Amino acid sequence: MASDDVAQLADSLAKTQVGEGELSYKGQGLKLNDAQSAEEIVKAIREFKGLQALRLEGNTVGVEAAQAIAKALEDKSDFQCCYWSDMFTGRLRSEIPPALNSLGAALINAGAQLKVLDLSDNAFGPDGVKGIEKLLKSTACHTLQELRLNNCGMGIGGGKILAAALTECHKKSSELGAPLSLKVFVAGRNRLENDGATALAQAFQLMGSLEEIHMPQNGINHPGVTALASAVQHNAQLRVLNLNDNTFTKKGAIAMAQALKHLRSVQVINFGDCLVRSEGAIAIAEALTDGLPILKELNLSFGEITEEAALAVAKAVERKDQLEKLDLNGTSTTGIFKLCQTLKNDKSGDTRVCSDSNDISFLI
Repeated sequence: MASDDVAQLADSLAKTQVGEGELSYKGQGLKLNDAQSAEEIVKAIREFKGLQALRLEGNTVGVEAAQAIAKALEDKSDFQCCYWSDMFTGRLRSEIPPALNSLGAALINAGAQLKVLDLSDNAFGPDGVKGIEKLLKSTACHTLQELRLNNCGMGIGGGKILAAALTECHKKSSELGAPLSLKVFVAGRNRLENDGATALAQAFQLMGSLEEIHMPQNGINHPGVTALASAVQHNAQLRVLNLNDNTFTKKGAIAMAQALKHLRSVQVINFGDCLVRSEGAIAIAEALTDGLPILKELNLSFGEITEEAALAVAKAVERKDQLEKLDLNGTSTTGIFKLCQTLKNDKSGDTRVCSDSNDISFLI
């Protein structure tokens, strides 16, 4: 290894953060190309008793380095959290699956019980999902609570592989009496489209444990949205539903409105840039009138909503005591004054503040 690389690694390792159960190399820009370059990290892992979390975000890890790190993890039975987003910068796409396979196999061999698996911002595509497929199906993921795969380029194929792996994990964990109870699912910007979203919706419905679903910017149209709507109503503890920048249209929005009638724990709904259209907005308003008692945020911005539909939404949330933000950007300018008047006072007389510009984001 070149002397400059040694100096950089030494400097970075000096900044290594060690918390309770956590070893962090986050954001250090390490270039871990081979086993030699990973020596100090391997040593730190081996010497860390009771290691529960490893942060490798913002570095770049090659196949040989991943194998070396994996070897060090093989006896870490207390391990729970993989914070491994953005750790393959500049790597060939073909390098990522074997690296992930090695790390996953090590956690399986260690008997780890994962809670968090974060591989966001790694552009690994469908093959990358194959790289974690065995891990997701294993006992190591029976306890998984958070799965974060934002901006990974999974595509339809990756979405289907992921859905099948989660389904298998749920099946096997259920047979052991402790079914997979995933709480947080994040997979924005993955080009899942209708088929990928539909496959995942089936897994969501099976689990029924989700509290947060984040799937913005996935090219999902009304068939996929309808499938997700069917699934979310089976997740009674759902708190956050973020499908920003997909394409609901009337059919998808009405299906989602019907699903919302079955939920009582939702606090945040983000359907901005989803073309819910006026009919869809009115259907959502009807669902809001008697449901979603603890709603805090609602985003229906830029959905091709008419003034009449926007007013229906405003009236529907008028008595939502916990509402903090209503975003109806994109409503016609002539409707702004009426919306402000509608939201001027709630039943207790507290003032509701809205902008007097075209930015219709209401602070409640």
